Amino acid sequence: MPIRKAVIPAAGLGTRFLPASKASPKEMLPIVDKPVIQYVVEEAVSAGIESVLIVTGRGKEAIENHFDVSYELEHILAERGKKAELALVRSIASMVEFAYVRQKEALGLGHAVLVARNWIGNEPFAVFLGDDIVVGESPCIRQMMDVFEEKGSSVLGVMDVAREDTRKYGIVAGEAEGERLIRVEDIVEKPDPASAPSTTAVIGRYLFTPAIFEELEKTRADHSGEIQLTSAIHSLRAREPVYAYRFQGRRYDTGDRLGFLEATVEMALAREDIGSAFRTYLEGLLAAREP
Repeated sequence: MPIRKAVIPAAGLGTRFLPASKASPKEMLPIVDKPVIQYVVEEAVSAGIESVLIVTGRGKEAIENHFDVSYELEHILAERGKKAELALVRSIASMVEFAYVRQKEALGLGHAVLVARNWIGNEPFAVFLGDDIVVGESPCIRQMMDVFEEKGSSVLGVMDVAREDTRKYGIVAGEAEGERLIRVEDIVEKPDPASAPSTTAVIGRYLFTPAIFEELEKTRADHSGEIQLTSAIHSLRAREPVYAYRFQGRRYDTGDRLGFLEATVEMALAREDIGSAFRTYLEGLLAAREP
């Protein structure tokens, strides 16, 4: 069965971006002139996803408004003859079919995925974290979908990290099947570097069979009161194969302040409209600061 639906959990508090995230969702912070979450949605659309469910929470109304029709803005743009801007605004609302559900309590990523169960039904689906951007020649999720179509099993997007960073990620270990594919034999949530089973980290891209919902329902909350998606994946691995795929592309963790700045600078430099001028500015700035 092809993957037609995607879930984007976006109910987190964004504490790493306080005070900016106090009243504005961190997923709506712009990389140059486009919100982070729009880059994520665009990756889904480019891979052939037909419907996107965004899991939101209190104070996240701006996300839904961004992807909705804005009659007042469209009217003003039309009156002023701003055809390019009008087309841009209209394209955002029509890029894919959107749906929304609220995660009423902050019970973790696993719980956020679980609340999408009724909308997903009995079919495979994608999960994108709302603050992870991956840039590459082929969409990251499309690369993973190719693996899913071959294996018929859940697939995790992974990358290699420094050992001291294992405490930030879910870490997988298993048997390699070629250069990029691993059959997962173990997965551990944020292990201490000394005990991490590998340095292969799961990032914000997943493809799941609907069996993940049964495992999430059985998963108990951890010491922080959250239902960990990693724990459910560990249980799923015991009943059906789970694969990890080393995707091709550059990943930006825009939920991290340094990652956000890296994405802003590198993606601005890559743009045709401002890249050259921005590069000249940066070179001048660095030259002026040299001793």
